[in-house]
Amino acid sequence: MSELKQWVAEAVSKQRIASYQPFNAIDGEGIRCSVYVSGCLFNCEGCYNKSAQSFNYGMVYSASFADKVLKDVGHEGVTGLSLLGGEPFLNTQVCLDLVRKLRELYGQTRDVWIWTGYTYAELCQASADKQALLSYCDVLVDGKFEQALFRPNLPFRGSLNQKIIDVKQSREQRRVVLYKQYD
Repeated sequence: MSELKQWVAEAVSKQRIASYQPFNAIDGEGIRCSVYVSGCLFNCEGCYNKSAQSFNYGMVYSASFADKVLKDVGHEGVTGLSLLGGEPFLNTQVCLDLVRKLRELYGQTRDVWIWTGYTYAELCQASADKQALLSYCDVLVDGKFEQALFRPNLPFRGSLNQKIIDVKQSREQRRVVLYKQYD
């Protein structure tokens, strides 16, 4: 088992939020509410969000914060929720709470996009909490950012190795299926 799979969210996460960006059109398709969690162990060279690598950065996640995000996601015209970081899969306590509540309130009427340094294959073999979070995800942008493969005009990702994956189709077909508009 690789070192990546051994990172346990409850051992490292401080359940903190680095930033919240409601009603943006950058982090996925349509108008989105983006939650940036704190903490990442990948330490990618050239990371655009170095401050969010610290698990101590930002504010503590709370029920009132979740309520605000979920209310914002409910606005007409909002397409969904984006989870970024830091590393969402090392903050599963926070992210699972949000996506479970989102599905309870809105069912499948809002989508969930998640950015991660893990690959889809690693997540499919990872701990139960990581697999649970993946099960709520509609679109996964996977793979570590690689400075040598950086391209400034890639949609929704920074380097050529990162894939935009249709998680539902990938699960059904038992193979990686790239998201239809970016394959």
